[in-house]
Amino acid sequence: MPKSHARLLSFALLAAAAPAAMAVAEPSVVETAVDAVMPQVVAWRRDFHQHPELSNREFRTSKLVAEELRKLGLDVQTGVAHTGVVAILKGGKPGPTIALRADMDGLPVTEQVDVPFKSLATAEYRGEKVGVMHACGHDGHTAMMLGTAKVLAGLRKELPGTVMFIFQPAEEGAPEGERGGASLMLEQGLFARTKPEAVFGLHLWSSLNAGKVGYRSGPLMAASDRFRIVVHGRQTHGARPWGGVDPIVTASQIVLGLQTIVARQVDITQYPAIVSVGAIKGGIRNNIIPDSVELVGTFRTFDPKVRAAIVERIERIAKETAAAAGATADVEFGNDPNPVVLNEAALTTRAVASLERAAGKDNVGVIPYVTGSEDFAFFSQTVPSFYYFVGSTPVGQDAITAPSNHSPQYFVDEASLPVGVKTMVTAALDYLQGK
Repeated sequence: MPKSHARLLSFALLAAAAPAAMAVAEPSVVETAVDAVMPQVVAWRRDFHQHPELSNREFRTSKLVAEELRKLGLDVQTGVAHTGVVAILKGGKPGPTIALRADMDGLPVTEQVDVPFKSLATAEYRGEKVGVMHACGHDGHTAMMLGTAKVLAGLRKELPGTVMFIFQPAEEGAPEGERGGASLMLEQGLFARTKPEAVFGLHLWSSLNAGKVGYRSGPLMAASDRFRIVVHGRQTHGARPWGGVDPIVTASQIVLGLQTIVARQVDITQYPAIVSVGAIKGGIRNNIIPDSVELVGTFRTFDPKVRAAIVERIERIAKETAAAAGATADVEFGNDPNPVVLNEAALTTRAVASLERAAGKDNVGVIPYVTGSEDFAFFSQTVPSFYYFVGSTPVGQDAITAPSNHSPQYFVDEASLPVGVKTMVTAALDYLQGK
Protein backbone atom coordinates (compact mmCIF):
# COMPACT_ATOMS: atom_id res chain seq x y z
CA MET A 1 0.00 0.00 0.00
CA PRO A 2 1.43 3.46 -0.90
CA LYS A 3 2.46 5.60 2.09
CA SER A 4 -0.05 8.28 1.13
CA HIS A 5 -2.88 5.72 1.21
CA ALA A 6 -1.67 4.41 4.56
CA ARG A 7 -1.70 7.91 6.02
CA LEU A 8 -5.23 8.50 4.72
CA LEU A 9 -6.42 5.17 6.15
CA SER A 10 -4.82 5.95 9.51
CA PHE A 11 -6.50 9.35 9.57
CA ALA A 12 -9.85 7.82 8.66
CA LEU A 13 -9.59 5.25 11.44
CA LEU A 14 -8.75 7.93 14.00
CA ALA A 15 -11.64 10.08 12.81
CA ALA A 16 -14.02 7.15 13.08
CA ALA A 17 -12.80 6.28 16.57
CA ALA A 18 -12.95 9.82 17.92
CA PRO A 19 -16.75 10.21 17.99
CA ALA A 20 -17.12 6.88 19.80
CA ALA A 21 -14.66 7.91 22.47
CA MET A 22 -16.21 11.34 22.82
CA ALA A 23 -19.71 9.89 22.95
CA VAL A 24 -19.05 8.39 26.37
CA ALA A 25 -18.98 11.85 27.94
CA GLU A 26 -21.69 13.48 25.82
CA PRO A 27 -24.49 14.82 28.06
CA SER A 28 -27.11 13.40 25.71
CA VAL A 29 -25.56 9.93 25.96
CA VAL A 30 -25.47 10.10 29.76
CA GLU A 31 -29.00 11.44 29.99
CA THR A 32 -30.41 8.76 27.69
CA ALA A 33 -28.63 6.00 29.63
CA VAL A 34 -29.78 7.38 33.00
CA ASP A 35 -33.39 7.72 31.81
CA ALA A 36 -33.34 4.11 30.65
CA VAL A 37 -32.20 2.77 34.02
CA MET A 38 -34.42 4.92 36.24
CA PRO A 39 -37.46 2.60 36.42
CA GLN A 40 -35.17 -0.10 37.79
CA VAL A 41 -33.51 2.34 40.21
CA VAL A 42 -36.91 3.34 41.61
CA ALA A 43 -37.92 -0.32 41.95
CA TRP A 44 -34.67 -1.16 43.73
CA ARG A 45 -35.04 1.80 46.07
CA ARG A 46 -38.60 0.86 47.04
CA ASP A 47 -37.58 -2.74 47.65
CA PHE A 48 -34.66 -1.72 49.87
CA HIS A 49 -36.90 0.76 51.68
CA GLN A 50 -39.50 -1.88 52.45
CA HIS A 51 -36.87 -4.32 53.72
CA PRO A 52 -34.35 -2.28 55.77
CA GLU A 53 -31.63 -3.98 57.81
CA LEU A 54 -29.54 -2.66 60.68
CA SER A 55 -25.75 -2.21 60.63
CA ASN A 56 -23.73 -5.41 60.12
CA ARG A 57 -27.01 -7.24 59.42
CA GLU A 58 -27.50 -6.22 55.77
CA PHE A 59 -27.80 -9.85 54.64
CA ARG A 60 -30.71 -9.55 52.22
CA THR A 61 -29.54 -6.20 50.87
CA SER A 62 -26.00 -7.34 50.14
CA LYS A 63 -27.24 -10.56 48.51
CA LEU A 64 -29.48 -8.61 46.14
CA VAL A 65 -26.73 -6.08 45.39
CA ALA A 66 -24.23 -8.83 44.57
CA GLU A 67 -26.72 -10.58 42.30
CA GLU A 68 -27.43 -7.40 40.34
CA LEU A 69 -23.72 -6.61 39.94
CA ARG A 70 -22.98 -10.12 38.69
CA LYS A 71 -25.71 -9.69 36.06
CA LEU A 72 -23.63 -6.78 34.75
CA GLY A 73 -20.61 -9.02 34.37
CA LEU A 74 -18.58 -7.35 37.11
CA ASP A 75 -15.95 -8.97 39.31
CA VAL A 76 -17.82 -9.18 42.64
CA GLN A 77 -16.48 -9.78 46.14
CA THR A 78 -18.83 -10.31 49.10
CA GLY A 79 -18.41 -10.58 52.86
CA VAL A 80 -16.14 -7.54 53.15
CA ALA A 81 -16.45 -6.15 56.69
CA HIS A 82 -19.17 -8.72 57.35
CA THR A 83 -21.76 -7.80 54.70
CA GLY A 84 -20.00 -5.39 52.33
CA VAL A 85 -19.95 -5.89 48.57
CA VAL A 86 -17.19 -4.67 46.24
CA ALA A 87 -17.36 -4.88 42.44
CA ILE A 88 -14.79 -4.03 39.79
CA LEU A 89 -15.65 -2.74 36.31
CA LYS A 90 -12.70 -2.77 33.90
CA GLY A 91 -13.16 -0.45 30.96
CA GLY A 92 -12.20 -1.37 27.43
CA LYS A 93 -9.52 1.31 27.33
CA PRO A 94 -6.60 2.19 29.61
CA GLY A 95 -7.10 4.88 32.19
CA PRO A 96 -7.16 5.70 35.90
CA THR A 97 -8.92 3.82 38.69
CA ILE A 98 -11.64 5.46 40.78
CA ALA A 99 -14.02 4.23 43.48
CA LEU A 100 -17.70 5.06 43.98
CA ARG A 101 -19.26 4.34 47.35
CA ALA A 102 -22.80 3.79 48.68
CA ASP A 103 -23.94 2.74 52.17
CA MET A 104 -26.62 0.10 52.79
CA ASP A 105 -27.77 0.06 56.44
CA GLY A 106 -30.98 1.30 58.01
CA LEU A 107 -31.73 2.75 61.44
CA PRO A 108 -33.62 1.65 64.59
CA VAL A 109 -36.52 3.99 63.75
CA THR A 110 -40.22 3.14 63.35
CA GLU A 111 -41.43 4.64 60.08
CA GLN A 112 -44.28 7.15 60.15
CA VAL A 113 -44.37 7.91 56.42
CA ASP A 114 -47.48 6.55 54.70
CA VAL A 115 -46.17 5.12 51.43
CA PRO A 116 -47.14 1.82 49.74
CA PHE A 117 -43.65 0.46 50.40
CA LYS A 118 -43.55 1.54 54.06
CA SER A 119 -41.23 -0.46 56.29
CA LEU A 120 -42.86 -2.76 58.82
CA ALA A 121 -39.56 -4.40 59.73
CA THR A 122 -38.48 -4.88 63.34
CA ALA A 123 -35.24 -5.98 64.98
CA GLU A 124 -33.44 -5.98 68.31
CA TYR A 125 -31.26 -2.99 69.14
CA ARG A 126 -29.49 -2.51 72.50
CA GLY A 127 -31.68 -5.23 73.99
CA GLU A 128 -34.96 -3.70 72.86
CA LYS A 129 -37.35 -4.53 70.03
CA VAL A 130 -37.38 -1.61 67.59
CA GLY A 131 -38.79 -0.66 64.23
CA VAL A 132 -36.29 -0.47 61.39
CA MET A 133 -36.39 2.22 58.70
CA HIS A 134 -34.23 3.68 55.98
CA ALA A 135 -34.53 7.05 57.70
CA CYS A 136 -31.28 8.40 56.25
CA GLY A 137 -31.63 7.64 52.55
CA HIS A 138 -29.26 4.69 52.29
CA ASP A 139 -31.91 2.80 50.32
CA GLY A 140 -31.64 5.53 47.72
CA HIS A 141 -27.83 5.53 47.84
CA THR A 142 -27.71 1.79 47.18
CA ALA A 143 -30.25 1.96 44.37
CA MET A 144 -28.56 4.95 42.72
CA MET A 145 -25.18 3.24 42.86
CA LEU A 146 -26.62 0.14 41.22
CA GLY A 147 -28.04 2.42 38.54
CA THR A 148 -24.65 4.10 38.14
CA ALA A 149 -23.01 0.69 37.78
CA LYS A 150 -25.52 -0.30 35.13
CA VAL A 151 -24.96 2.88 33.11
CA LEU A 152 -21.17 2.62 33.27
CA ALA A 153 -21.23 -1.10 32.51
CA GLY A 154 -23.23 -0.28 29.37
CA LEU A 155 -20.36 1.98 28.29
CA ARG A 156 -17.71 -0.61 29.16
CA LYS A 157 -16.10 -0.85 25.68
CA GLU A 158 -15.36 2.86 25.52
CA LEU A 159 -14.70 3.33 29.24
CA PRO A 160 -11.11 4.53 29.85
CA GLY A 161 -10.07 3.01 33.15
CA THR A 162 -11.42 1.02 36.08
CA VAL A 163 -14.29 1.70 38.46
CA MET A 164 -14.58 0.14 41.91
CA PHE A 165 -18.10 0.09 43.36
CA ILE A 166 -18.13 -0.03 47.17
CA PHE A 167 -21.39 -1.04 48.84
CA GLN A 168 -20.61 -0.43 52.48
CA PRO A 169 -22.35 -1.83 55.58
CA ALA A 170 -22.63 -0.24 59.03
CA GLU A 171 -22.23 3.40 58.12
CA GLU A 172 -24.53 4.22 61.04
CA GLY A 173 -22.13 2.47 63.39
CA ALA A 174 -21.56 -1.17 64.25
CA PRO A 175 -23.52 -2.68 67.15
CA GLU A 176 -21.90 -2.47 70.57
CA GLY A 177 -19.04 -4.92 70.85
CA GLU A 178 -18.60 -5.23 67.07
CA ARG A 179 -16.50 -3.57 64.39
CA GLY A 180 -17.77 -2.54 61.00
CA GLY A 181 -18.06 0.10 58.32
CA ALA A 182 -15.46 1.88 56.22
CA SER A 183 -12.59 1.51 58.69
CA LEU A 184 -12.99 -2.26 58.84
CA MET A 185 -13.25 -2.52 55.05
CA LEU A 186 -9.93 -0.69 54.75
CA GLU A 187 -8.31 -2.82 57.47
CA GLN A 188 -9.38 -5.93 55.59
CA GLY A 189 -7.54 -4.75 52.48
CA LEU A 190 -10.21 -2.98 50.48
CA PHE A 191 -7.59 -1.08 48.48
CA ALA A 192 -4.86 -3.73 48.65
CA ARG A 193 -5.67 -5.26 45.27
CA THR A 194 -7.06 -2.19 43.52
CA LYS A 195 -6.25 1.26 44.90
CA PRO A 196 -8.20 4.14 43.38
CA GLU A 197 -6.84 7.57 42.60
CA ALA A 198 -10.03 9.14 43.92
CA VAL A 199 -13.19 8.15 45.77
CA PHE A 200 -16.63 9.72 45.23
CA GLY A 201 -19.71 9.50 47.42
CA LEU A 202 -23.08 11.20 47.78
CA HIS A 203 -25.86 11.56 50.33
CA LEU A 204 -29.56 12.31 49.98
CA TRP A 205 -30.28 15.36 52.11
CA SER A 206 -33.52 16.73 53.53
CA SER A 207 -32.12 20.25 53.89
CA LEU A 208 -32.08 20.66 50.09
CA ASN A 209 -34.96 20.39 47.66
CA ALA A 210 -34.95 17.76 44.93
CA GLY A 211 -32.89 18.97 42.00
CA LYS A 212 -30.41 20.86 44.18
CA VAL A 213 -26.86 19.68 44.89
CA GLY A 214 -24.65 20.91 47.74
CA TYR A 215 -20.92 20.64 48.40
CA ARG A 216 -18.10 22.22 50.34
CA SER A 217 -14.35 22.13 49.74
CA GLY A 218 -12.16 21.11 52.66
CA PRO A 219 -13.88 20.04 55.91
CA LEU A 220 -17.48 19.15 55.08
CA MET A 221 -18.86 16.87 57.80
CA ALA A 222 -17.84 16.71 61.44
CA ALA A 223 -15.76 14.14 63.22
CA SER A 224 -18.04 12.19 65.56
CA ASP A 225 -17.29 10.49 68.85
CA ARG A 226 -19.47 8.46 71.18
CA PHE A 227 -19.35 8.68 74.93
CA ARG A 228 -20.90 6.67 77.74
CA ILE A 229 -21.16 7.83 81.34
CA VAL A 230 -22.33 5.57 84.17
CA VAL A 231 -23.20 7.39 87.37
CA HIS A 232 -22.98 5.19 90.47
CA GLY A 233 -25.02 6.23 93.50
CA ARG A 234 -26.56 4.23 96.34
CA GLN A 235 -30.05 2.78 96.13
CA THR A 236 -32.70 3.87 98.59
CA HIS A 237 -36.46 4.20 98.95
CA GLY A 238 -37.95 7.09 97.04
CA ALA A 239 -39.57 8.30 100.28
CA ARG A 240 -36.15 8.45 101.99
CA PRO A 241 -33.75 10.05 99.46
CA TRP A 242 -31.37 11.07 102.27
CA GLY A 243 -30.76 7.37 102.87
CA GLY A 244 -28.84 6.96 99.61
CA VAL A 245 -27.10 8.85 96.82
CA ASP A 246 -29.41 9.73 93.93
CA PRO A 247 -27.75 8.98 90.56
CA ILE A 248 -30.77 10.34 88.64
CA VAL A 249 -30.38 13.86 90.03
CA THR A 250 -26.61 13.63 89.61
CA ALA A 251 -26.96 12.46 85.99
CA SER A 252 -29.32 15.37 85.33
CA GLN A 253 -26.74 17.81 86.67
CA ILE A 254 -24.09 16.22 84.46
CA VAL A 255 -26.30 16.64 81.37
CA LEU A 256 -26.71 20.34 82.15
CA GLY A 257 -22.99 20.69 82.82
CA LEU A 258 -22.10 19.13 79.48
CA GLN A 259 -24.09 21.84 77.72
CA THR A 260 -21.70 24.49 79.04
CA ILE A 261 -18.81 22.98 77.06
CA VAL A 262 -19.90 24.42 73.72
CA ALA A 263 -21.76 27.38 75.21
CA ARG A 264 -18.91 28.62 77.42
CA GLN A 265 -15.68 26.64 76.96
CA VAL A 266 -15.05 26.21 73.20
CA ASP A 267 -14.22 28.95 70.70
CA ILE A 268 -16.78 28.28 67.95
CA THR A 269 -15.91 31.30 65.80
CA GLN A 270 -13.81 29.18 63.41
CA TYR A 271 -15.52 25.78 63.51
CA PRO A 272 -18.78 24.65 65.13
CA ALA A 273 -18.91 21.97 67.85
CA ILE A 274 -21.72 19.90 69.34
CA VAL A 275 -22.16 17.89 72.57
CA SER A 276 -25.44 15.96 72.86
CA VAL A 277 -26.80 13.33 75.24
CA GLY A 278 -29.01 10.92 73.32
CA ALA A 279 -30.23 8.50 75.98
CA ILE A 280 -30.62 8.25 79.77
CA LYS A 281 -31.40 4.91 81.37
CA GLY A 282 -31.82 4.23 85.06
CA GLY A 283 -34.36 2.93 87.51
CA ILE A 284 -37.40 0.74 87.05
CA ARG A 285 -39.95 1.74 89.70
CA ASN A 286 -41.54 5.01 90.80
CA ASN A 287 -40.56 4.73 94.46
CA ILE A 288 -37.05 3.29 94.22
CA ILE A 289 -34.02 5.48 93.68
CA PRO A 290 -31.64 3.22 91.70
CA ASP A 291 -28.00 2.39 92.15
CA SER A 292 -26.88 3.72 88.77
CA VAL A 293 -27.84 5.71 85.69
CA GLU A 294 -26.35 5.41 82.20
CA LEU A 295 -25.92 8.33 79.81
CA VAL A 296 -24.89 7.88 76.17
CA GLY A 297 -24.20 10.65 73.74
CA THR A 298 -22.15 12.09 70.91
CA PHE A 299 -19.94 15.07 70.27
CA ARG A 300 -18.97 16.58 66.92
CA THR A 301 -15.88 18.59 66.01
CA PHE A 302 -13.97 19.84 62.97
CA ASP A 303 -10.56 20.34 64.59
CA PRO A 304 -8.34 17.81 66.45
CA LYS A 305 -7.41 20.30 69.21
CA VAL A 306 -11.06 21.10 69.88
CA ARG A 307 -11.81 17.38 70.01
CA ALA A 308 -9.08 16.78 72.61
CA ALA A 309 -10.38 19.67 74.72
CA ILE A 310 -13.94 18.34 74.66
CA VAL A 311 -12.80 14.85 75.68
CA GLU A 312 -11.04 16.32 78.70
CA ARG A 313 -14.01 18.48 79.66
CA ILE A 314 -16.61 15.69 79.39
CA GLU A 315 -14.55 13.52 81.72
CA ARG A 316 -13.91 16.33 84.19
CA ILE A 317 -17.53 17.51 84.36
CA ALA A 318 -18.90 13.99 84.78
CA LYS A 319 -16.48 12.91 87.50
CA GLU A 320 -16.38 16.14 89.49
CA THR A 321 -20.14 16.68 89.37
CA ALA A 322 -20.63 13.12 90.58
CA ALA A 323 -18.06 13.60 93.35
CA ALA A 324 -19.81 16.76 94.54
CA ALA A 325 -23.00 14.70 95.01
CA GLY A 326 -21.24 11.84 96.77
CA ALA A 327 -21.49 9.62 93.69
CA THR A 328 -18.91 8.37 91.19
CA ALA A 329 -18.89 8.36 87.39
CA ASP A 330 -17.22 6.09 84.87
CA VAL A 331 -16.57 7.72 81.50
CA GLU A 332 -15.89 5.77 78.29
CA PHE A 333 -15.31 6.96 74.74
CA GLY A 334 -15.97 4.92 71.60
CA ASN A 335 -12.93 3.19 70.16
CA ASP A 336 -13.79 3.84 66.50
CA PRO A 337 -14.68 7.54 66.09
CA ASN A 338 -15.36 8.98 62.64
CA PRO A 339 -12.82 11.55 61.43
CA VAL A 340 -13.75 14.71 59.54
CA VAL A 341 -15.04 14.22 55.98
CA LEU A 342 -12.49 16.17 53.97
CA ASN A 343 -13.06 17.12 50.33
CA GLU A 344 -9.70 17.46 48.60
CA ALA A 345 -9.48 20.92 47.04
CA ALA A 346 -8.27 20.06 43.53
CA LEU A 347 -10.66 17.13 43.20
CA THR A 348 -13.52 19.31 44.43
CA THR A 349 -12.84 21.86 41.69
CA ARG A 350 -12.97 19.14 39.03
CA ALA A 351 -16.02 17.43 40.50
CA VAL A 352 -18.05 20.63 40.88
CA ALA A 353 -17.68 21.29 37.14
CA SER A 354 -19.14 17.82 36.55
CA LEU A 355 -22.02 18.44 38.99
CA GLU A 356 -22.84 21.71 37.26
CA ARG A 357 -22.90 20.06 33.84
CA ALA A 358 -25.13 17.25 35.13
CA ALA A 359 -27.54 19.17 37.37
CA GLY A 360 -27.31 22.71 36.00
CA LYS A 361 -25.04 25.43 37.34
CA ASP A 362 -27.87 27.23 39.15
CA ASN A 363 -28.70 24.04 41.07
CA VAL A 364 -25.23 23.49 42.53
CA GLY A 365 -23.95 25.49 45.47
CA VAL A 366 -21.77 25.65 48.57
CA ILE A 367 -23.49 24.61 51.80
CA PRO A 368 -22.59 25.34 55.46
CA TYR A 369 -20.58 22.94 57.62
CA VAL A 370 -22.54 19.77 58.33
CA THR A 371 -22.35 18.66 61.97
CA GLY A 372 -23.59 15.23 61.00
CA SER A 373 -20.84 12.68 60.48
CA GLU A 374 -19.99 10.02 57.92
CA ASP A 375 -17.50 7.20 58.03
CA PHE A 376 -16.77 8.00 54.38
CA ALA A 377 -14.18 10.11 56.22
CA PHE A 378 -11.94 7.03 56.48
CA PHE A 379 -11.78 6.90 52.68
CA SER A 380 -10.99 10.62 52.52
CA GLN A 381 -8.05 10.00 54.86
CA THR A 382 -6.68 7.35 52.51
CA VAL A 383 -7.06 8.81 49.00
CA PRO A 384 -8.33 12.13 47.56
CA SER A 385 -12.10 12.16 47.95
CA PHE A 386 -15.18 14.15 47.07
CA TYR A 387 -18.50 13.87 48.87
CA TYR A 388 -21.64 15.83 48.08
CA PHE A 389 -25.34 16.14 48.91
CA VAL A 390 -28.36 15.60 46.69
CA GLY A 391 -31.59 17.31 47.78
CA SER A 392 -34.45 14.95 48.67
CA THR A 393 -37.26 17.24 49.88
CA PRO A 394 -40.06 17.84 47.34
CA VAL A 395 -39.94 21.11 45.42
CA GLY A 396 -42.35 23.58 47.00
CA GLN A 397 -41.82 22.25 50.52
CA ASP A 398 -39.57 24.23 52.88
CA ALA A 399 -36.42 22.11 53.08
CA ILE A 400 -35.31 23.87 56.26
CA THR A 401 -38.36 22.70 58.24
CA ALA A 402 -38.83 19.36 56.45
CA PRO A 403 -38.38 16.21 58.58
CA SER A 404 -34.64 15.64 58.73
CA ASN A 405 -32.53 12.62 58.01
CA HIS A 406 -32.97 10.13 60.90
CA SER A 407 -36.54 11.30 61.50
CA PRO A 408 -39.35 8.69 61.41
CA GLN A 409 -41.03 11.10 58.98
CA TYR A 410 -38.06 11.46 56.63
CA PHE A 411 -39.36 11.36 53.06
CA VAL A 412 -37.36 10.99 49.85
CA ASP A 413 -38.81 12.62 46.75
CA GLU A 414 -37.94 10.12 44.03
CA ALA A 415 -37.25 13.04 41.68
CA SER A 416 -33.91 13.18 43.52
CA LEU A 417 -32.84 9.74 42.30
CA PRO A 418 -32.04 10.63 38.66
CA VAL A 419 -30.09 13.65 39.91
CA GLY A 420 -27.93 11.35 42.01
CA VAL A 421 -27.30 8.87 39.21
CA LYS A 422 -26.63 11.52 36.59
CA THR A 423 -24.20 13.50 38.77
CA MET A 424 -22.31 10.38 39.84
CA VAL A 425 -22.06 9.01 36.30
CA THR A 426 -20.90 12.38 34.97
CA ALA A 427 -18.33 12.86 37.74
CA ALA A 428 -16.95 9.37 37.12
CA LEU A 429 -16.75 9.73 33.34
CA ASP A 430 -15.20 13.18 33.53
CA TYR A 431 -12.50 12.01 35.91
CA LEU A 432 -11.71 8.91 33.87
CA GLN A 433 -11.36 11.05 30.75
CA GLY A 434 -9.12 13.59 32.47
CA LYS A 435 -11.60 16.44 32.73
